[in-house]
Amino acid sequence: MLTWKEVIDFCVKGNPTPDKRVEKTEAEWRQILTPEQFRITRQKGTEHPHSGALCSIHEAGKYNCVCCDTPLFDSTIKFESGTGWPSFTQPIKPNAIKYHKDGSFGMVRVEVMCNTCDAHLGHVFPDGPEPSGLRYCINSESLQLEKSSN
Repeated sequence: MLTWKEVIDFCVKGNPTPDKRVEKTEAEWRQILTPEQFRITRQKGTEHPHSGALCSIHEAGKYNCVCCDTPLFDSTIKFESGTGWPSFTQPIKPNAIKYHKDGSFGMVRVEVMCNTCDAHLGHVFPDGPEPSGLRYCINSESLQLEKSSN
């Protein structure tokens, strides 16, 4: 289970090695993504709170990167944070997520990205529920739910 200290270490000392890499040109990303998905994932945008389709969905499955289909989060660690964005306590695997210090908008945060294709997902904060204490605050537009067949 990842901790806030490990998240900060990734920001400072380098990220875990991904299982694979997916790289495309801007034109290729524009062909496969909607304009809103492109704005959020490739241009580091954000969606308005409570506007994302995956905010209130609690079906069993995996939340994959909308750009490269890499599994990022499992529905079993999704929780209601009240923030208006889908929230998770842990990534599906420690090397699924890349961490970057984000000093935009006059504050210091930790940006989270898909470690496979560098898609912007959202941010992680140290104010989540136990046992990890982490809250991955993720844009719905950066994810696609792969529902379990159970």
